[in-house]
Amino acid sequence: MICVYVLQKRKIKVGDKVAGRHGNKGIISKILPRQDMPYLQDGTPVDMVFNPLGVPSRMNVGQLFECSLGLAGDLLKKHYRIAPFDERYEQEASRKLVFSELYEASKQTKNPWVFEPEYPGKSRIFDGRTGDPFEQPVLIGKSYILKLIHQVDDKIHGRSTGPYALVTQQPLRGRANQGGQRVGEMEVWALEGFGVAHILQEMLTYKSDHIRARKEVLNTMLIGGKSP
Repeated sequence: MICVYVLQKRKIKVGDKVAGRHGNKGIISKILPRQDMPYLQDGTPVDMVFNPLGVPSRMNVGQLFECSLGLAGDLLKKHYRIAPFDERYEQEASRKLVFSELYEASKQTKNPWVFEPEYPGKSRIFDGRTGDPFEQPVLIGKSYILKLIHQVDDKIHGRSTGPYALVTQQPLRGRANQGGQRVGEMEVWALEGFGVAHILQEMLTYKSDHIRARKEVLNTMLIGGKSP
């Protein structure tokens, strides 16, 4: 009997990659029960929370306009088709369009939280676990988020021992080559920040290019004895 799978249905997991339409990609870091997610003033829980540091670092503010205009369009049952580079028509044209549509949506649906003049485009949301409001208002809205092919089930990889590069004597790179996990400068800095000196020494010597030390570790694993 031959089984051919042409499609797999997978639930999203921690480590899976998602992205919007503005290069705003990211990794799922935590999945909470629906009742623990932050919720809006009308009781609607949010589906996804993005790290706000991703906006200034990539400078893709289009995702903010899409998010706010998506909320207005959903409430007004309207579709928008925006020409690129609309700032050439008028200064702050995008901002004015988004705010005017949010104001109209707030007026028609009688939901004052949709457009609050003190912080237009933002709204106060509540912690789903405690019911308390968050200290600062948050940008909320609707935007397209796509699930990418980079999934943790396909990426997970481990190695005990394997091939080494001839020149550097470090483990090869890449899952297909039975390679090791690269520990770069920033990863080393992060580990230094936590003060894990022994783990760093192990990663940068025994598990890397210290030939004599890794042979001693391998012999210890095979015949027993005290680890170096």
